[in-house]
Amino acid sequence: MTNVASNKSAIPSYTTLLWICCGVAFGGFLGSHMRLPVVPLYARSLGADTVLVGIINSAFLLMAALLSFPLGMMSDRLGRKRLACFGALILSATSFLLYFSRTPWQMVWIYLFFGIGLAAFGPTMMSLVADISPATHLGRSYGWYTTALYTSMSLGPALGGFVAEELGFLQVFIISGILIFITFWLILFYLPRARHILDTKAKKNEAAVAASLLHNRPLVGCWLVTLGGCFGLGMFITFFPLHAQNQGLNMAEIGLVFAVQGLSNALCRIPFGYLSDRVARRGSLVILGLLGFSAAMVGFAVSENVVHFILTATLFGISMGLAFTSVGALIAEVVDQESRGLAMGGYNTCIYFGMMLSSALMGSIIQRIGFENGFHLTAVINFLLVGFFYLFMKNFEPYKGETITQ
Repeated sequence: MTNVASNKSAIPSYTTLLWICCGVAFGGFLGSHMRLPVVPLYARSLGADTVLVGIINSAFLLMAALLSFPLGMMSDRLGRKRLACFGALILSATSFLLYFSRTPWQMVWIYLFFGIGLAAFGPTMMSLVADISPATHLGRSYGWYTTALYTSMSLGPALGGFVAEELGFLQVFIISGILIFITFWLILFYLPRARHILDTKAKKNEAAVAASLLHNRPLVGCWLVTLGGCFGLGMFITFFPLHAQNQGLNMAEIGLVFAVQGLSNALCRIPFGYLSDRVARRGSLVILGLLGFSAAMVGFAVSENVVHFILTATLFGISMGLAFTSVGALIAEVVDQESRGLAMGGYNTCIYFGMMLSSALMGSIIQRIGFENGFHLTAVINFLLVGFFYLFMKNFEPYKGETITQ
């Protein structure tokens, strides 16, 4: 009896495990996102043109898009801890490899591995949060976790920008690698080993369910605006540093703009989540958010100094928080409960592919029409997709009597 009691007491409490997960996410994404504003500028310093900079960023997005789903399934079989450790090691290794890179094409290959690490680390940690949480605490668990996630994604670019300004590009990669490596040891020593038990009960034919989802107009509308919004996010992440540098901003100021965008995005998600539960139609909040998103794209095009960029980044972050918080809840309403996994899988695919397409395509377009017109074009694309979303959501009535999982 004593041994049983001691074994139970050795298992960390839910609260402790949640704090560990938040710390792991914070460290992993802080280190990873330190590089985001630095890599395009470092690639340019090595001779990369705008097209090649776009290819570098699209490399990790492509791998993350292709591998998030299979690596998520692999975590069900090999265990969350093992996959999270694997992802953290790859993320750390890519930072150190960037330190030794001397050509833009070396950076492309390194960023392919960055995408593998991200696909192994991010979805696995999200699943682990669900594994450790009682059913009655899932909402608050993800509230805390996503706050840690978006705070680190906001502070990372700012920290990277300041380090690059004071110490140089290469030191950013060293510090990034060390932070993520510390995160690996945090996972290894403090997260318990556990396996997610697969449900072996008979399920619907997934191919048939997937085919039926393609005929679900409201769901397709949600996927389209997600694709468009993340196309704009990819435009911001990949090409804003180059555009801002052309406008006279230094590395610290570029990092500050990234931080303002990320913090405004993160801080408004919880209140907007409550708001989306109270309005009659969540789709109206999606439309409002994406109209603000399109306006922010125009704002980036016409901004001329750091104050303009900060104000635009604030609008950009708030609009993203409003639109994407509502889209996530809306997807749960437009499909039945048994189809939500596939629907959310399509949602995540649209996130990564939208960002990848922007990085891959807009470089050559910007070379022809310039950064300003590139941002204007992105605004037009999103505005048109809002119109399709409105048409697809017309006359939609949500399923009644279901609990919406945020």
